[in-house]
Amino acid sequence: MVTGQSSPVTFTALEAELRGLAGAVPDPELPVVTLEELGVLRAVQVSGPGKVRVELTPTYTGCPAIEAMSSDIERVLREHGMREVSVVTVLTPAWSTDDISAEGRRKLAESGIAPPRPHGVDGPVPLTLSLRCPHCGSTDTELLSRFSSTACKALRRCTACREPFDHFKEL
Repeated sequence: MVTGQSSPVTFTALEAELRGLAGAVPDPELPVVTLEELGVLRAVQVSGPGKVRVELTPTYTGCPAIEAMSSDIERVLREHGMREVSVVTVLTPAWSTDDISAEGRRKLAESGIAPPRPHGVDGPVPLTLSLRCPHCGSTDTELLSRFSSTACKALRRCTACREPFDHFKEL
């Protein structure tokens, strides 16, 4: 708990603690990953005793989950002694699928969602744009719908094992 401490806490240590708490909030649409792993948590700044500002960047402009994310962050930080929590949507720089952490990609794949292919990776450019089925690993997949349960995912099917799966679209 942040309040009631007898020794002073520097804002940087407090900000790190609060970032950890806010970052551990699960994404409301993809609860297998946290906001930190998804890369939408941009900044946590303490502006005074009991006051904190959190910056979030949605995966898509107008993402309906941003309200739930903000509400969940406010609740968690208030439970840990913050009286004034301001969650602000920041659109610049825009979120990219490259912002998803390696751990987030691993968790998406383990839950049956094909993670996006990284854009900013140095090295050879792949000759194909094939996706691996998260169930059997085959690259023989087909697009069923450009949109799935959320705007950030597409619905695909593996032609090898015939299982449908979500693919987190690259941005």
